[in-house]
Amino acid sequence: MTNKLQQYFPMIRTKEQLMAEIEEKPKLKSIFYSWKEEARQDFINFCTGARGVKMMYDFISKEILNPEIYRERVNEFLSLLLNQKVKILEVLPNDGTRLADESTLLIMDIVVELEDGSIVNLEIQKIGYMFPGERSACYSADLLLRQYKRVKQKAEKKLDSHTKMSYKDIKDVYTIVLFQQSPQELKKFKDVYMHRFKQESDTGAKMNLLQKYLFVTLDNFNKIKHNNDKIIKLDNRLEAWLAFLSMDAPEDIVQILEQYPDFKALYNQVYDICLNIEEVMGMFSKELLELDRNTVELMIDEMQKQADNLRTQNENMTRENEKLGLANENLVFENESIKSENESIKSENESIKSENERIKNENKEIRAMMEELKRQNEEILKSLGKK
Repeated sequence: MTNKLQQYFPMIRTKEQLMAEIEEKPKLKSIFYSWKEEARQDFINFCTGARGVKMMYDFISKEILNPEIYRERVNEFLSLLLNQKVKILEVLPNDGTRLADESTLLIMDIVVELEDGSIVNLEIQKIGYMFPGERSACYSADLLLRQYKRVKQKAEKKLDSHTKMSYKDIKDVYTIVLFQQSPQELKKFKDVYMHRFKQESDTGAKMNLLQKYLFVTLDNFNKIKHNNDKIIKLDNRLEAWLAFLSMDAPEDIVQILEQYPDFKALYNQVYDICLNIEEVMGMFSKELLELDRNTVELMIDEMQKQADNLRTQNENMTRENEKLGLANENLVFENESIKSENESIKSENESIKSENERIKNENKEIRAMMEELKRQNEEILKSLGKK
């Protein structure tokens, strides 16, 4: 299959050509052999096309979807994601309130203002953070505040001093997140890969609350498209984009190109980048460092999640034990009551038994008296008979 990729992209080098360049340059050789065996093999596969091309590398995605250079390309991708025609007016600095530790888990993060004044934050995440909803809501609120300040500043700069800022001038803010590995809240929806959220009333009342969200689970998308056989059927151009970003097997790339030949220019761009071995090795080293940090972050998240689960279980067990303790106290009280009743019954039984003994003794005395009377009667009758 590598030969077939080389037919599409003749600039792809063989493993022998790649290793020859690395071996003859001490700096490249030192970097290459500082990596683990698995990383070295990944690098070779990446540069030679043996494993296709991984768009999820930070330096690749930022190059392909750079809105400063390829604005029309990003316009198309955002239009497909938002289901509406959009045009980027300005690329904004990403100077929000993002936590520093989160930057390593982000593959790409761009903020743009659209022609209608809306703001879009497009992220690609390697690993879905814990609490994705809460986190996205915080950054959406930050975007909304930034837009409010921009609208206010524009109103203040106008020459007409009577011009005042109006809230109707504040447009929508969109938070779009593509997950390479989606969070559990979304991963469990195995037959769905796009989730749209917006604020709605429970009464049907209509208000534009401005904040919109789109979450795309690329791992679910891949499983859906690889579900039945090796044939990938891309139903629309958005699916072609998602396949381009997330599928890196050579056979998948060939199928994408057969269905959407114009993506060849994007792959060409990536393989042209691969020709500069020194630059790619430097960026690849950075990817490996961030991957290690990602692994640590994920382990910390998982350990925190386990700790939270254990704490919840402990709290539930404590509550259950309290219930059992209360139930036990009730049982002890009931047992004491039953014991008291049993003692009372026992006392009554003793009284009855004593009374029965007394009656039994009286009956014996009565029988003895009757026997004596009977004997006396017999003697009287006997003496009367002799006379």
